[in-house]
Amino acid sequence: MKKIKINQGWKVSKIDGRMLGQQINGFPEGKEVNLPHDAMIEEEANADCLNNTQTAHLPGGYYRYVKEFTVPMEWKDKTISLEFEGSYMNSRVYLNHNYVGACHYGYSNFYVNLDQHFLYGKVNRVEVFVNNEELNSRWYTGTGLYRNVWLFEDELVHFSIDGIKISTPEVEDDFAVVLVQPTVKNEDRLNHKVVIKTEILDADGNVVTEESSCSTIYGGTEQNHYQRIAVVNPILWACENPYLYTCRLTLESDGDFIEQTEVKFGIRKLQMDAVHGLRINGKQVKLRGACIHHDNGIIGACTLEMAEERRCRILKEAGFNCIRSSHHPVSKAMLDACDRYGMLVMDEFSDMWTLSKNINDYAAYFETDWEKDVTRMVEKDFNHPSVILYSTGNEIQEVGMPKGVEVNRMIAEKIRSLDSSRYVTCGFNGWLAGIDYEQTISKAINEKAARENKGLNDMMGEELNISDSKMIAQMEVHPIMTERIDAFMGSLDVAGYNYLTLRHEMDHERKPHRVVLGSETFPCDIPELWEIVKKNNHLIGDMTWTGYDYLGEAGLGTIKFEGEEEKIGRTSWSGDIDITGKRRTVSYLREIVYGLRKAPYIAVEDPAHFGVKQNKSKWAFEDSISSWTWRGYEGKPVIVDVYSASDEVELFINGKSQGRKPAGEKNRFTTKYEVVYEPGTVMVKAYYTDDQLEEIILIDEIHTAEENVSLVLNSDRNELHANGADVAFITVELCDRKGIVNMQAQKNIMIEVEGAGTVQGYGNADPYFQGTYQQKTIPTFEGRVQVAIRAGYEEGEVTVRFKADGCDAVEMKISVKGC
Repeated sequence: MKKIKINQGWKVSKIDGRMLGQQINGFPEGKEVNLPHDAMIEEEANADCLNNTQTAHLPGGYYRYVKEFTVPMEWKDKTISLEFEGSYMNSRVYLNHNYVGACHYGYSNFYVNLDQHFLYGKVNRVEVFVNNEELNSRWYTGTGLYRNVWLFEDELVHFSIDGIKISTPEVEDDFAVVLVQPTVKNEDRLNHKVVIKTEILDADGNVVTEESSCSTIYGGTEQNHYQRIAVVNPILWACENPYLYTCRLTLESDGDFIEQTEVKFGIRKLQMDAVHGLRINGKQVKLRGACIHHDNGIIGACTLEMAEERRCRILKEAGFNCIRSSHHPVSKAMLDACDRYGMLVMDEFSDMWTLSKNINDYAAYFETDWEKDVTRMVEKDFNHPSVILYSTGNEIQEVGMPKGVEVNRMIAEKIRSLDSSRYVTCGFNGWLAGIDYEQTISKAINEKAARENKGLNDMMGEELNISDSKMIAQMEVHPIMTERIDAFMGSLDVAGYNYLTLRHEMDHERKPHRVVLGSETFPCDIPELWEIVKKNNHLIGDMTWTGYDYLGEAGLGTIKFEGEEEKIGRTSWSGDIDITGKRRTVSYLREIVYGLRKAPYIAVEDPAHFGVKQNKSKWAFEDSISSWTWRGYEGKPVIVDVYSASDEVELFINGKSQGRKPAGEKNRFTTKYEVVYEPGTVMVKAYYTDDQLEEIILIDEIHTAEENVSLVLNSDRNELHANGADVAFITVELCDRKGIVNMQAQKNIMIEVEGAGTVQGYGNADPYFQGTYQQKTIPTFEGRVQVAIRAGYEEGEVTVRFKADGCDAVEMKISVKGC
């Protein structure tokens, strides 16, 4: 098997959907792009866009992707297929104007075979039409071929695509059984004798053990092989030591070499019950979870491998050990990164089943497509040790109905038939289950959404903002809710509760064998949530909404201050980490709550909003940043927030104590000081007592930045590979001569790029940013901007230059070397 990435040399054009009848006569060729490519991120934001805040006011549309290539005569004796890792959405594929396949779901990888319509020895044309009509998603989706496209060149006898499955059914400290199940496909009409040699390699490339099997495969059939291979003294895969082996398989047919392929895998043992909780290799693991959407901020949905790896690394460094792919199957690139970094994965199927949340969403195709899309998800995930949970769906509207219970059972049974080694859950939202479905709140929301031509997201946000918390609590624990939860959870391994915190302990009293996961929770509630997680074995973790900020669901986590004009939003602003990868204040609180950070952390609430009435949703945190630069507010009151696990903290302003105050778990790890702003230094001391009753002091401090600033550059990578998809993220910050970032300063920063790379995206983390991520001048937000530089296919050097009024121009050179 030859697996060739064919991302280069595509042409894309936006077309009028009413003119699809001109397909055979041809369309304008469009501009040339390299895949992955997100067409939606290049659209202009439009306040009148029907998607509204759901997709950050960015419209969808019809797009056509075209690639031409010469088909060699040798392919007559082979079989050729294409894989699309992700195409959003309603994709149809044509070869030389002949239909060869389609996929409605925008998050499924899918395959098409090209053999029947090749013109051998001639130039052939592949066309992909994508239809991303508006009102099909509650968040930013991107448009087009936003993940990789691969060409598979196979002999007539070959390993099936996605046909190699590796599991570890028996794992001990000194011994493990690796079960290798390769599928061989014979597309010839003749019978062939095949031999499969399997080698297990360690991380250094040494052969640990090997096995072989042989058989005769009949013409036109598929054959499953089954090899149980013992590995002595295995190194086990775990979050803290994500050790990966390689399984190398060699296929011979009638004595001739056919192909060799390699698959990465990990040896680990999963166990779960309500007594011990979740155990990996016999050790209890609590899920410090982050719900994440699929976009990569300033580059949109464009799924570049190193962008996914960067996002995974930043989440892991912030203290998370698990992601929930919300609410769709995660990319292959993210799975690879999670395997390498020891990040656990809950992979989720869909955000809707038979009832729509938007008029053009996946519910229109669910009945005909769900089974094949579930199969695609499981086959994609099977060999990845990071995947521990499958989710049948998120906040499904029909969960309170018998039909919803039955659909959930069907999906769970399908998943188990494909992979019995993982556990199955679902993000159950009690709000949507309602008290009485015929008079339910969810029905009222849906009816209102239909009348006002809004998505469910907008309506739920409005309803939740005016809801009585006492009423919500009563709904959570209502007997009818209990009845519906019990019916729905009967087919699941883990009860996934979205915003049903009161049930985390309550249900254990009724259902002592039920394992519970806080599958989606409010970020501000982490002190209370984690305390419940720590003291209950049946509760395996908590998944915050959300770990990483994202485009769309605009304004979900922003704070509305009295007197401010309504703004058009771009991002959710509910993430622990903003879209440029910068950790926000809540991220440091969470790290302290998890017990991963002993040092205190200082954040300052914007003095412009001191005493101003605010409307803050449950997804919003404080309006605070780690800065002591507030020119114009000298002598005025300001709130300083201190986060610490210590029992006491003491704040100092320019060396003067502001008093000791209690902190720690009993005070939600938070202490507030109302002080008068004066430039200089703010320091906090956190007082701990060790086992010998000696006092230990840890500190944090922030300083006022000088007004004069320079442009300071930092890149996550200084060298790229010339593969057309490698990417470096360069951050520009406004720093004074001491290196302190002036978050109050504002500059418009212009970018120039030349050489062996291009700008994939340029922007800031402002949740109200109104430009495009392709413009050449971007205003700073909190003293910074960021650019993603994408390598081309030629070796060389890319020079990135930045300019701003009042600052010297600066530049960075990044090498682009051969693969």
